[in-house]
Amino acid sequence: MSFTEYAYTVANRFLKYAQIDTQSDPFSTFFPSTEKQKNLSKLLVEELKAMGVNEAELDANGYVYAIIPSNTSKEVPVICFCSHVDTSPDCSGKDVKPIIHKNYDGGEIRLPDDVNQILSPANHPDLENKVGEDIITASGKTLLGADDKSGVAIIMDAAHYLLNHPEVKHGELRLLFTPDEEVGNGTRKVDMKKLGADFGYTLDGDILGAFEDENFNADELTITIDGVSTHPGSAKGKLVSAIKVASAVIDGLPRHQLSPETTELKEGFIHPTNLQANGEKASISFILRSFKEADLEKYKNKLEGLLEQALTDYPGAKGKLEVQQQYRNMQQVISQHPDISNFAIQAIKEAGIKPQHKPIRGGTDGAMLSFKGLPCPNIFTGQHAFHSRQEWISIQDMQKSVEVVVRLCQIWERESK
Repeated sequence: MSFTEYAYTVANRFLKYAQIDTQSDPFSTFFPSTEKQKNLSKLLVEELKAMGVNEAELDANGYVYAIIPSNTSKEVPVICFCSHVDTSPDCSGKDVKPIIHKNYDGGEIRLPDDVNQILSPANHPDLENKVGEDIITASGKTLLGADDKSGVAIIMDAAHYLLNHPEVKHGELRLLFTPDEEVGNGTRKVDMKKLGADFGYTLDGDILGAFEDENFNADELTITIDGVSTHPGSAKGKLVSAIKVASAVIDGLPRHQLSPETTELKEGFIHPTNLQANGEKASISFILRSFKEADLEKYKNKLEGLLEQALTDYPGAKGKLEVQQQYRNMQQVISQHPDISNFAIQAIKEAGIKPQHKPIRGGTDGAMLSFKGLPCPNIFTGQHAFHSRQEWISIQDMQKSVEVVVRLCQIWERESK
């Protein structure tokens, strides 16, 4: 199997997909949260059928399911490759204008629609490793959408390769493209029976060679505060501002630990993500994250203590705290099937890349799928600075990811009886 003569389609696919607005909406009551996500999903079905994938469909919930038949006589586990079509609501995804910066010279990249947006090795250290490569950015006003349209494009190109190289033996493959991953609902309505896979991989990772089979345990916690409202001109002894009570809770958070900006690797955190308040009522949303599930209870207890102290300091106010589980560490599931990780790491090595085996400081569809019965770690795509206007990706990294996916399919076939 050689990739030296292969005309990769991944870059052209990505450039096309990036220009389709697929932002999800965390405040929507619909599923998928935005109908426009289906515009990309419909295109994927059309492209798959044009490739020769007869069994490709878009369901009413915005999921794309596709089957690439086995071309071997061996009994090979059914492998799924999954990416999400939506982009983050954290930064505009409308009218994305992707730009290729060919043969990157190692210096600054100024984005033309906002010259204050500057990429360089100083603020994006991995650019040092990309000299001579072709870098794609947006124009400065929007995110790029590499998270996760790079994963979508990689899976599509890998399918294209396999369908055009029948000499590369593989078992049956299932492709899954999901909506609403960025708002935490990527697998909410996935039909696991229709998917019909034994093991899976998400293509939603970052740096070249990254492989992730461990992620945060995650809870969402909400504190609701009821103050006492009255006219400020006659408020003495009566007014209790819910805004001040909420501020006291937030001010009690540690400044030098337990926050995203002060932690790394496997350190957990408590992070306030939203505050809505007026004098009468306030609501604070937090996310709790740790690689140790028991820490989430400790974090909850800490916030309970801060709330109790704030209510003591502001007599007359009332408050309550509610916790909702979001996802758990997929390592609990994946560790029971070591071949899943071993084969992926082997595929990365066979592609001539040094594996970067690391934990995810976040979650993916793979974490949710793992607990739905489909062990599903995460493979790199090359995306950087996701959810921001400085998002970028190397075309060569995407091409290497295509190669890894193809080699991984081959390894599963090779190691089966």
